Amino acid sequence: MIHSLFLINNTGDIFLEKHWKSVIGRSVCDYFFEAKDKAGDPENVPPVLQTPHHYLISIYRGKLFLLSVIQSEVSPLFVIEFLHRVADTIQDYFGECSENVIKENLVIVYELLEEMLDNGFPLATESNVLKEMIRPPNILRSVVNTLTDTLPTGQLSNVPWRRAGVKYTNNEAYFDVIEEIDAIIDKSGTTVFAEIQGAIEACVRLTGIPDLTLSFMNPRLLDDVSFHPCVRFKRWEAERVLSFIPPDGNFTLMTYHISSQNLVAIPVYVKQNISFFDTASCGRLDITIGPKQTMGKMVEGLSVTIPMPKSVHSANLTATQGSYTFDLATKVLVWDIGKLNPQKLPNLKGSLSIQSGVPKPEENPSLSIGLKVQQLAISGIKVNRLDMYGEKYKPFKGVKYVTKAGKFQVRT
Repeated sequence: MIHSLFLINNTGDIFLEKHWKSVIGRSVCDYFFEAKDKAGDPENVPPVLQTPHHYLISIYRGKLFLLSVIQSEVSPLFVIEFLHRVADTIQDYFGECSENVIKENLVIVYELLEEMLDNGFPLATESNVLKEMIRPPNILRSVVNTLTDTLPTGQLSNVPWRRAGVKYTNNEAYFDVIEEIDAIIDKSGTTVFAEIQGAIEACVRLTGIPDLTLSFMNPRLLDDVSFHPCVRFKRWEAERVLSFIPPDGNFTLMTYHISSQNLVAIPVYVKQNISFFDTASCGRLDITIGPKQTMGKMVEGLSVTIPMPKSVHSANLTATQGSYTFDLATKVLVWDIGKLNPQKLPNLKGSLSIQSGVPKPEENPSLSIGLKVQQLAISGIKVNRLDMYGEKYKPFKGVKYVTKAGKFQVRT
C-alpha cells in the first residue's frame, strides 16, 4: 500500500524519509512542491495528487507535511487516517509532533514507522501495543535497550488493539465528551449557520479483557459518526448502542457531527461597532461581549480575532479586561480576554489609523470568537448507562455516573 513516506517542514525541506520497499527518489516530491506553491496556504494543498507513476497523499499537522507515496490505487481516506495515526503516535511518545522533536528522536521514530507498517501495510497502530515493543524515551533509555527482548503479549492477543495480561489494583474508566461549535451569527444575533463536531475521549484502566456496552438517552442526535476499530458497528446500526472491548489506556472511542442549527445555543452575545470615516484617515472600534443568561456555565478561554483591512496601519485601543495585539504584517487584531465576568462585561474600544491617500474599506471586518465552556455538552447528548462484562466482571451495580456537562466516570 504505502511505498514511501517523506516528512517535509513548512519551508519545503525534506528532513526524514522512510521506504518500505525499493527507494523512491526525492524528485517525486516535486509534484507536491508545485501544488504547494500554487495553493499558497499550506492547509489548501490538495491531499491527493496524481503523478504519471504514483499517487501522493499528504496531511498537514503541526507545521509539518506527512507525504506518502502510493504505487497502486487505494482508498485515500485509509491512507490519510494512517498518516494521522503516525502524527498522533509521535505526539503521544514525545509530547508534540514537530521537526525539532523528530530530529532529536530519529532512532525511535524510525523504529515506530518500522513497526506501524509491515511491507507497506498497517500492522501495529495502537499506542499501548507499540509501547510494549518500543519503550517511550526517558532518562535511562539508551539505544541498546530500545527494543524489548520478548514479543509483546498484545501481539499474541485475539484483540489486536489491547495487550493481554492487563492487571490493575483499582479498576477505573473515564469518558470525556468534547464538543466544538462552528457557527456564523449576523449583527442581530441570529444564527445563520451552526454545526457541532464532537468526540468521546476515553481512559480505560480495567483488568483482563472487559466487554463494555455504552448507551445514550438520545442517540438519534448523532450524525456522521466514526468509531475506533474496537466498536462493533453492526450493534450500533441495529440498536444505537456502543459495544466494545476497549484498548488499555487513552483512546478516542468515537467522533460525530451534528449539523442542525436549531440544537445549538451560542453561549455569548457580541455588540460590535466598527466604522471608517471618509473625511479622516481613521476609524473607530467598540466591542462588548456578554454571556447569555440561559447557559448557566462559566465561559473561559474567550478570545476575539479580527482580520483588519490591509489599509489599517495601527490600532490605539483600551481593553477593560485582558490584552490585545495587532500584527502589522498580517493585519490581524487578537483580543485575549480569558474568563468572562458577568458582572463586568469586557469591552475593547479605541481608534484605528488608516494609511493616508488610501480610500476607506468598503466592508467592515468579521469577528471570530473563540471560547471554552467546561462541563457542558452543547448538543444535549446524554449518557444513559454503561455495562461491563468479562472474565472477572458481572453487570455491576452502584456505579457513580457524573453525566452533567458531557463528562462521566465509572469506578468498580
